[in-house]
Amino acid sequence: MQSTYFPILIYSLIVIGLGVSFLLLAILLGPSRKSTQKLEPYECGVNLFDNFRKRFHVKFYLIATFFILFDIETVFLIPWAVQFKTMNPLAIFEMIVFLFILFIGLIYILKKRVFEWDT
Repeated sequence: MQSTYFPILIYSLIVIGLGVSFLLLAILLGPSRKSTQKLEPYECGVNLFDNFRKRFHVKFYLIATFFILFDIETVFLIPWAVQFKTMNPLAIFEMIVFLFILFIGLIYILKKRVFEWDT
């Protein structure tokens, strides 16, 4: 039983070791010119000391929602892609219907011109 988990243990140790070594190398060899601007918190280009009740455009939320929606839907494609060679034709047809519905949604979003900020 232990021999089956030994490669996973070795791989985990290598990954953790590489991650820690890269962080240490970045700390030791990287430039460290500190300034007041670098020490301030940064939040996506938004000035922190601005009015926190500032309204955002609705298209910002629409794009974020569409991104999350399409991102979650692509997660459903991963098991399908892994088992593609062993799937029956009905499962392949169902996935084609799923992708067609996604495509129709994308066409709808593009026709509504959601991604254009100037309108």
